[in-house]
Parts: sequence; C-alpha cells; structure tokens
Amino acid sequence: MNRLAGCAVAAAVACAAAAPAFAGSAATAAQGVGCAAPPALTVLGPALPRSAARIERDAALTIVAVGSSSTLGVGASSPALSYPNQLQAALTQRFPRADIRVINRGRGGEDAPEELARLDRDVVAEHPDLVIWQLGTNAVLRRDDLSADGERIARGIAELKSGGSDVVLMDLQYAPRVIAKAAYPTMEQLIAEAATRDRVGLFRRFEIMRYWRDAEELDAPRMIGPDGLHMNDAGYRCLAVDLARALATNWLTTVSAPPGGGAVAVAGMTATRPLGAADADAAR
Repeated sequence: MNRLAGCAVAAAVACAAAAPAFAGSAATAAQGVGCAAPPALTVLGPALPRSAARIERDAALTIVAVGSSSTLGVGASSPALSYPNQLQAALTQRFPRADIRVINRGRGGEDAPEELARLDRDVVAEHPDLVIWQLGTNAVLRRDDLSADGERIARGIAELKSGGSDVVLMDLQYAPRVIAKAAYPTMEQLIAEAATRDRVGLFRRFEIMRYWRDAEELDAPRMIGPDGLHMNDAGYRCLAVDLARALATNWLTTVSAPPGGGAVAVAGMTATRPLGAADADAAR
C-alpha cells in the first residue's frame, strides 16, 4: 500500500498518528495567529496529477513560484521568510520523505506582459512538476482597462501546461490599496474564469486574506505591512501554511479517491466517505 493511500485508510481511525506532518507545528502556528482558513476556501479545484504522482512515490518534486513582489517576498523581514521559502518548509514537514524544492521566480513590479516574456526562460526551463502563478495585483493597481488581460492569462496557462506541469493560479491579495481600485472585481473574475476554462487550480488568496481580516482577534498580528499592500512575516507564513494544506489535500484526493468518489478526510478535513482497502490497493 502506498504512503498516501495508507494515510487515507488510517484517516478513518487515526491518520494524524500515521502521518503527523498533516498536523504539524506549522499548522498550529497558523491557527495561533488566527489565519487558518476553513477548508471550503482552500479547495484548489481540479486534480494536480503530476505533482500528486511525485508525492505518492516520495520522488523529487520541483515547484516554481512565479509572480511579482508578493512572490519575491517584499515586506518580509528576510528573503528566507518569503512565501515560497516557507511553502517549501511547510510541505517538507508534511512529506518528509519527498525531496521538495520550491524555486522563487518572483520579480517586484511585474505585470502579466513582463511575466509572459520570461515564462519560458524562468519557469518552463526548470521542468517543474507544479507552477504557482501569482498574478493580477499590479494590473489592478496600474489601470482600469483589463480588456487584454483575459487573453494574456490564457496564453500564460497554455505555455505553462505545454511542458506537462500542473498549474495553480494565485489571485490578488486582499489589501487596502487593492480594494481601493475599481478594477479588482473584474480581475478576480478573469482569473477565476481562466482557472475554470483551462482546468487549472485556483488558490483564492483574496478570499482567504479577507477571512483572516474578518476573523482576526484584536491582539492578533496584522497580515499586511504599513504600505497597505505587501504582506509581512505573519502574512507570508499564513499564506504558505494554507497553501501547503490546500496542495496536500488536492494530492491526497487525487491518488486516493476512486473515479466518481468523494474526498478523503485527513486531519479533521471533511470526508465524503472513508477509503476502503480495495480502493487503497487500486490507488497504488
């Protein structure tokens, strides 16, 4: 029985004991500052089969995070605290036997045209198993006319998928300077429509960060820095933890759920039904 399928079987009784990484201290730390988003907000959408297969086999997994300043880590007190660095740590904690590498290809100030120009060189050339493309914020900050952005997003997704990579889009950050712009709902819609149309994952950063804001206690640390735009150390940590949980759930469901079956519970996540032994054998 493979490790992920075994974890799914154990979920019916005590998956946390069988795979403690799913209930690791990173998740506890996130909950401690009130930033663990509910599972309904962290569902990525379609299966990510290539990266799930790598995790299932405890194989090397390469993730490229591409985007602008919030991928680069502007606002963090150290480059080590950018979300891609913290995502690698969170995923390694969950899957300690897999060799997981997250490559940071963020560049401050970039918009979709600049990112499109370097996708082949900076992303596809790495032959990643998974690409996380953070986009949209700079477009909203700079202009109200987003008529060309839908086509740009489609072109970028096509190029990223051309090498066989799984793709997850990460939408805007929920921040004062973003929500002050009239165009932000349009960009949110463009990104969501692209994810649905092209069957790629969508990490709903905007709604997750809004949840953090609505749920935070008075003494909880703020997630946005004094510039009203970029996340701080706490924000990047929470982003990484919630994204790691979203990816882990997607991968586990991909390798464990039979065709037409429901999701499998892990560490308190809602299950449609437990995975039986026959299903586990089929998932190998």
